[in-house]
Amino acid sequence: MVSAVFHSPLASRQRAQDTRGDGAARSPVRAEVSKPARPSIPQDERVSVRRPTIDTRAIWLALLPPVIGFALLVGVWALLTKTGGAFPTPTETLVSAQKLFAHPFYRNGPNDQGIGWNILFSLERVGVGFGLAALVGIPLGFVIGRFAFASRMVNPLISLLRPVSPLAWLPIGLLVFKAANPAAIWTIFICSIWPMVINTAVGVQRVPEDYLNVARVLKLSEWKVITKILLPAVLPYMLTGVRLSVGTAWLVIVAAEMLTGGVGIGFWVWDEWNNLNVAHILIAIFIIGIVGLLLEQLLVGIAKRFSYDE
Repeated sequence: MVSAVFHSPLASRQRAQDTRGDGAARSPVRAEVSKPARPSIPQDERVSVRRPTIDTRAIWLALLPPVIGFALLVGVWALLTKTGGAFPTPTETLVSAQKLFAHPFYRNGPNDQGIGWNILFSLERVGVGFGLAALVGIPLGFVIGRFAFASRMVNPLISLLRPVSPLAWLPIGLLVFKAANPAAIWTIFICSIWPMVINTAVGVQRVPEDYLNVARVLKLSEWKVITKILLPAVLPYMLTGVRLSVGTAWLVIVAAEMLTGGVGIGFWVWDEWNNLNVAHILIAIFIIGIVGLLLEQLLVGIAKRFSYDE
């Protein structure tokens, strides 16, 4: 009876040590149990990150036909000039091009400048004339397409003036402006304005009538109709007109500079003809074609960004 009530201090201390020992021994087990096991993912269900592959076949199909066409052109050229004559061979033209582009920006006087300066001056005239044509032609196209009375009034004039040759406008510019550079810009302006006017007007006329009916119901102002409804719908047509106009402007400037003189790629071609340097004329032909191609591709890329499927 006494042993059940009173316990020995040694026995109590031994039990406390046994309790702490059991807890310390069990704590790693608890820590291991508390960690969640990572589920294993089957091999076929793992997502594999693949790098984007390059379609070499599509690249070859895009590059090979132009390369073959250019090679055929050079081959025919080499065969025709193999026997000699005044026409240079491809090799002679390439050597002349290397010498020409070795110093493209030299200046030995007002009429003796490098090919680089001539290209830049021509691009400047094209930019000014084309910009003025865009400032006038695009708003005029909106007016013609928006109002039937304006369309009936202006369409006969466009049909009358559009087929006129670019060189026919050059004397008018010389008479009015009394200088070669403004006359060339005037010729570019009057010849490149028509595609922008016509394409913009056609785009406005093809806007669905439901859009305009909604604008009437909402009582939108004419400015809101143009900026919020017409402009987004007409933009692809307008950019097509811009692309056609810049090609026309680049064609016109070469012919205009041949007659006006000064500095420019057209004048440079005519000056090389006076010097009987046919190799430089051929180089100029390639330069004119490459610059025109780059301008067109730039505008085609811009037009694709704003095009949509109806």
